[in-house]
Amino acid sequence: MSDQDLKRRVAETVRDACLKAAREAYENGGISGLCEEGRWECALDAIRSLDIEVVIASLGNHK
Repeated sequence: MSDQDLKRRVAETVRDACLKAAREAYENGGISGLCEEGRWECALDAIRSLDIEVVIASLGNHK
């Protein structure tokens, strides 16, 4: 795997993890009855608190 391929794989993995975390937090905020702004705050907090070690570990699972 070239250096460029590795960088692309890392970037795609991080992007996917951020999208998943934001989507789940946004949906959970709606279920909890939060307003639109509150749901977005939950989504942003989920991205901020994303466990980078878990994201790095998941790189080994993508082939």
